[in-house]
Amino acid sequence: MPIHLANLNRRCFLQAAGAIVLLYGRGANAAEPTDVESDLVYLLNDTHIGEKHPPDSPVPSHLRQVVTELVDRPTKPACVLINGDLALKDGQPGDYRHFAKLILPLQEAGIETHLTLGNHDHREAFYEILSEQRPEKPPVESRHIAVVETQHADFFLLDSLQKTMVTQGTIGESQLKWLASALDSLKTKPAIIVTHHNPRLGGDPLHFPGGLIDSQELWEIIGPRTWVKAYIHGHIHDRSYAEHQGIHILNTPATSYVADPEKSTTSWTTAKLTANDVTLTTHTTDAQHPWNGESKVLKWRSA
Repeated sequence: MPIHLANLNRRCFLQAAGAIVLLYGRGANAAEPTDVESDLVYLLNDTHIGEKHPPDSPVPSHLRQVVTELVDRPTKPACVLINGDLALKDGQPGDYRHFAKLILPLQEAGIETHLTLGNHDHREAFYEILSEQRPEKPPVESRHIAVVETQHADFFLLDSLQKTMVTQGTIGESQLKWLASALDSLKTKPAIIVTHHNPRLGGDPLHFPGGLIDSQELWEIIGPRTWVKAYIHGHIHDRSYAEHQGIHILNTPATSYVADPEKSTTSWTTAKLTANDVTLTTHTTDAQHPWNGESKVLKWRSA
């Protein structure tokens, strides 16, 4: 399962198709219903935090700025998803110490935060720093996967990390088998796949060599399951919208830095969900950028 940093009094766990599923319930210290927007999810990715970044470096400054904005908002989201490449380059322990310090305000504010790993991460170094987050019985060996349930959609967080510093990603046969079973166990709401790597089909030909190696095998599972509505990824440090077999492919922008400053910018994304669609709004770290506040509504394919 991916790493979950959360107010433990606000969640309970159950087993579904061998995966850990997080349900947003209420405990003694839970926020009142009016304090949480249960249809809202915040999306970040590619934070690339390094131990030796100077305090005023743009990369940690961007994440610090975004976390401050999230905490200062008058209501909380259902959750925050940070989709891989948490560490700068090769997942050093100090990178995760710095990262953990930067996102600590989210935990202190009681905001549910879920992390996946990308190709610049290192599982063992991550767990060396956050040892309490190591799963005792992972649903799939050497993979960190989970399902996060929200009011209008279930988010299936997959692990596409093949090996640290290897650009391409994989899902793998065991994880694909688990995903099919997990999806079949949860059919009542739209399903959204969250994976760090971009698929090698249906919308990203320019980044084809660095994407998900077994994209076709993945689509053979999610394509026919019409309750799967979207696939969210990072990895490219840009923003784009595509579609394949009716499934939206959402490339969300990086928080850290961009591949091409002339065409992209650093930012984070809000996803406002209904049973029939999602509204994605880009929030740029440069308040004057033309993308700032720009929204796009994506309708779900028919069941």
